[in-house]
Amino acid sequence: MPSKRLQEARKLVDKSKVYPVDEAITLVKKTATAKYDEAIELHINLGVDPSKSDQQVRGTIALPHGVGKTKRVAAFVEPSKEAEATKAGADIVGNEELIEKILQKGQIDFDVAVATPAMMPKIAKLARLLGPRGLMPNPKTDTVGPNITKMIQEQKAGKQSFKNDTTGNIHQVFGRASFTEDQLKENLKVLLEAIKRLKPVSSKGIFLKSSTITSTVGPGIKIEVN
Repeated sequence: MPSKRLQEARKLVDKSKVYPVDEAITLVKKTATAKYDEAIELHINLGVDPSKSDQQVRGTIALPHGVGKTKRVAAFVEPSKEAEATKAGADIVGNEELIEKILQKGQIDFDVAVATPAMMPKIAKLARLLGPRGLMPNPKTDTVGPNITKMIQEQKAGKQSFKNDTTGNIHQVFGRASFTEDQLKENLKVLLEAIKRLKPVSSKGIFLKSSTITSTVGPGIKIEVN
């Protein structure tokens, strides 16, 4: 049975209504009544066939106001670049010894991993651990490249990666309940525009089929998207 807190929050939301963004943002802050700073999330259903490789929607974005959480970054680099990675702000820095340590312990103490191209063949043995968690460095998400400082600083600044799941939905945090309404609106606008730009050429009909915003443990609020 839903908690009393959630029951009260649900009473504020009309399930049959699709809210203008401004109204929805006001409402999502009102329904974020947990004792911690809840994440504010976008859940969007796309008009794509997720079984087709040419209809995958994947991108990276740096939201204007970040997402209110500092990511722990692991940098897999050659020994000659360890000092650079540390200076850039990486929380964990290493190469083959770090890879072996993760393999042996199965312990992952980071939120995102970046790597130089030379390290990718060596990281391949971590694919089973990192892959299912979406942590495997990938050129498509700007987490593999020669400029290690740039990659680390972008991740620390709040760069986000998103992609559709197997049911054609994208789930993405775009702020915190403690953000102002204007900050949430600006972040949401930038995120929606980024997703629209990624519409696959082979996707026909309505691309943004339905969109909902919610706090971590709050009710869903349907929003209008053009």
